[in-house]
Amino acid sequence: MQVGVLDGCFDADGVTRRAASLVERARAAGVPVVWVQDHDDFPEGTPEWELAAPLGRLVGEPLIRKTRRDAFVGTDFAEVLAELGATHLVVAGAQTDYCVRTTTQSAAVRGFDVTLVGDAHTTVDAEHEGVAITAQQIVAHTNMYFSGLRYPGLDFGVERHDQVELISTR
Repeated sequence: MQVGVLDGCFDADGVTRRAASLVERARAAGVPVVWVQDHDDFPEGTPEWELAAPLGRLVGEPLIRKTRRDAFVGTDFAEVLAELGATHLVVAGAQTDYCVRTTTQSAAVRGFDVTLVGDAHTTVDAEHEGVAITAQQIVAHTNMYFSGLRYPGLDFGVERHDQVELISTR
């Protein structure tokens, strides 16, 4: 949830506050927090590259620098998750219809259980072939889509930030 990515997004302040609350709960429960930042559109060190307040990465928390919508492509994300012993990902972020949806789907294909945090992802209004779609509709549709995702032997769901069950793998 970088400043540049959140620019113009629906309920960006609320989404970042809810994500920050989730991060604090994860840390308190001993659940690893892994950060993913766009390293292509927003050069490191620029204001747009920074995490949006009140989010903040602690020393030692892994940072994945991605250049594609899918955080797994061209990065060491899978290796970092393997080192952590992760089998279940809890995903929040921006933008819903690009990075969030692509990465959650990729995680599912790679065999991870995934919880999409339904009130902690956001995007901007969009238009495709003359059809306008609000950001709120995109978020709602993605939550609906992901809540119905089924892969044999895997568990997927959509939960509010304050309802996500956090269990340490360490």
